Amino acid sequence: MEITINQAKISGEIRAIESKSFAHRALICAAFSDRPTEIICAELSEDILATADVLTALGAKITIDTGKLWVEPVGEIPKKAILNCRESGSTYRFILPCVCIKGASARFKLEGRLPQRPMDVFWDLVESHGVTVRGKGRDIVCVSGELSGDKLAIPGNISSQYISGLIMALGMSGKYGEIEITNGIESLGYINITLDVVNKFGIRAEFAGNKIKVYGEKRYKSPRTIKIEGDWSNASFWLCTAAACGCDFTVNDINTSSVQGDRAVCSLLEKFGATLEYGDDFVKVKKREGRLEAINIDAHNIPDLIPAIALAAIAAKGETVIYGARRLRLKESDRIKSITEAITALGGKAVANDDGMVITGAPLSGGVVDSFGDHRIAMLAACASTMCENPVTIKGFEAVKKSYPDFYKDFQKVTER
Repeated sequence: MEITINQAKISGEIRAIESKSFAHRALICAAFSDRPTEIICAELSEDILATADVLTALGAKITIDTGKLWVEPVGEIPKKAILNCRESGSTYRFILPCVCIKGASARFKLEGRLPQRPMDVFWDLVESHGVTVRGKGRDIVCVSGELSGDKLAIPGNISSQYISGLIMALGMSGKYGEIEITNGIESLGYINITLDVVNKFGIRAEFAGNKIKVYGEKRYKSPRTIKIEGDWSNASFWLCTAAACGCDFTVNDINTSSVQGDRAVCSLLEKFGATLEYGDDFVKVKKREGRLEAINIDAHNIPDLIPAIALAAIAAKGETVIYGARRLRLKESDRIKSITEAITALGGKAVANDDGMVITGAPLSGGVVDSFGDHRIAMLAACASTMCENPVTIKGFEAVKKSYPDFYKDFQKVTER
């Protein structure tokens, strides 16, 4: 799908949509709990629906009603489950360890770039602990055998999703387990989300140095009802656009004390020179005269923020240097490439390098942007239209459905032409 957006100004307020990071984890824990769970979540993206479908294929019964999901736990896992993960890396990497620890045989169907995203360190781990894997790097991956052992070691500098999946798997194992994280930890905020959710489902899990201890002896106990909090990753696009344009704008229904790592968008915008006001459940960007000032950004723990932060960098005076972003090449698109190409397509200045990019603040003229099938690139291009002299055409705009199906509807609500 291709859309064209004319220059517009952002103003007013918006409600943050629910965090798909929290929703994935809550669905999985609910599906393996002792009793049904009501999950309050108004916005259901394609990724969340992929997780719900895979859990249904494993034997859970999930009913979707207005703003809610009712999850009845898995009874007996089918002997030969077929699990369609679509393009959702979270679905794949979270549920795969759970299937392995249950000793189930399953076929995972993968789409888009998902078959090419790195899995080698995870395969090395599970194959050394009793699991057989066939179809590595292909669009159908088959696993069989039971993941054994209560002490597991895995690098923390490839993807936090492996670690989150193992935490949730150990939570349903019926025994104590440890995960030793080697080579440092990146995207720590996402691991903290996992710890927060499993704790809400009655499992004690905690960091102890470079180890995560999971006390899974009691297994998951449903809290009966859980409300999914607002998503900082998607809210960051509104906050960065407002800061770039220097206007008043408020994001509501967002937990300013959240464990989500992408809450760091606020401190980064303040370093750029934006003024923010905080409440318990809102953040407001205050109107400002003058330009933002370029900064240096370490992306190791906030890779998903970079497409949104690029908006502030475009509007800032000087060169914003983004480093520690090598893993962006392994997302739905090669985001180092797709971000810089989107900016230059709109008349801006951005140069990619092996570890990140340099964005030089400059006026945008407008133009045609390819989303590369990446939801965050489509949102970056739409928000950048607020800074362009001429219209912006976005190819593959339907990619936003992956995380924010109503993004364009919300964009229209908060912009004036």
